[in-house]
Amino acid sequence: MGSCKEEEKNDQQPKWLWVNGPIIVGAGPSGLAVSACLKENGVPSLILERSDCIAPLWQRKTYDRLKLHLPKQFCQLPLFNFPESFPKYPTKHQFISYLESYAKHFGIIPKFKQGVKVAEYDEVSGFWRVQTEEVQYLSKWLIVATGENAEPVIPEIQGIDKFKGKVMHTSGYKCGTEFNNQKVLVIGCGNSGMEVSLDLCRHNATPHMVVRNSVHILPREMLGVSTFSIAMALLKWMPLRIVDKFLLLVANLTLGSTDKLGLRRPKTGPLELKNATGKTPVLDVGALSQIKTGKIQIMPGVKEITKIGAKFLDGKEGEFDSIILATGYKSNVPSWFKGSDFFTEQGMPKTPFPNGWKGENGLYTVGFTRRGILGTTNDAKNIAKDISEQWRKYKGFCKNFCTTRNLGSDSQGICF
Repeated sequence: MGSCKEEEKNDQQPKWLWVNGPIIVGAGPSGLAVSACLKENGVPSLILERSDCIAPLWQRKTYDRLKLHLPKQFCQLPLFNFPESFPKYPTKHQFISYLESYAKHFGIIPKFKQGVKVAEYDEVSGFWRVQTEEVQYLSKWLIVATGENAEPVIPEIQGIDKFKGKVMHTSGYKCGTEFNNQKVLVIGCGNSGMEVSLDLCRHNATPHMVVRNSVHILPREMLGVSTFSIAMALLKWMPLRIVDKFLLLVANLTLGSTDKLGLRRPKTGPLELKNATGKTPVLDVGALSQIKTGKIQIMPGVKEITKIGAKFLDGKEGEFDSIILATGYKSNVPSWFKGSDFFTEQGMPKTPFPNGWKGENGLYTVGFTRRGILGTTNDAKNIAKDISEQWRKYKGFCKNFCTTRNLGSDSQGICF
């Protein structure tokens, strides 16, 4: 996929390529989904990926025990279902296998090791200029598909540079084997913090999990049915706040009061909070029982890291062998996307869902909805439909472009 043409200017200047279709930045699930939808609508595209594989976050920066938190029917990309043989909650490795099959099925071949340095709209030519280390790509359309979770969030914590033990983000955590018999401080209590703490328990480590803010914890299933499935079904008939009250009622009945464990619930309901801030409720897969038995200790916010441990906001101190930052991820768009105010300083579209997928001058985004793959699917279909309507008017442009510059073209429309 990705019809393009290139011309060598000289040894000092980087070569440029005209892309006969949209440029997609990012070969994660979002980039693959929009590329497949475009192809289904007869539109070629080119994916630029800074890593050397598809879905590098999943392949390189996730822990071994990770499984999808939602049933597979809510996590499959458009136009291609999970194999029936996959379990209800596919493992990390099964999901990666699915993504590789997806790319193969649609003939998606990204250009790897093409980290984007700058992407900017050229008002004079009317095209997007996307600069990598060696090549400048030009296209009428730019699709930003790097998503909400492109870079680890590394918080500034006083004294952390003085700590003598190991400090790592969960993006570098694979399993608890290397922490056997260690006392580990886990900073963060989202799904990653909970699951890493649980994994540490199963490898004879003693995790102490820092809970600075309030957090919603829900059972992954209610009466054998996915909590998410129940929520989606109820939302068809009831207001969001009523559904939130129902979820919290069942959660309190099945899990008990989490406040007594040092896990205060927010005043805003879990679904309303997710829509407003993107903060996902924790779907419990076993960590809560370890908290109740004391195998996972709950700690208040960190005031300062010392050479051998940490001082906490309640005045207490503790010694630790290692520190794991379960502090999440962020968008990296502000570091390379220039010349437009479409995104916030945090790298998210200023226009909220469901209308944040389209900007001006051929700019599109996918994977920024804070609604997981369901949101990605919605965006990918909208983008493909919108571009395909324009494509019918512009598909002859590449041929004319090549002809007027005495460039050749291959059977796929790649000009050279």
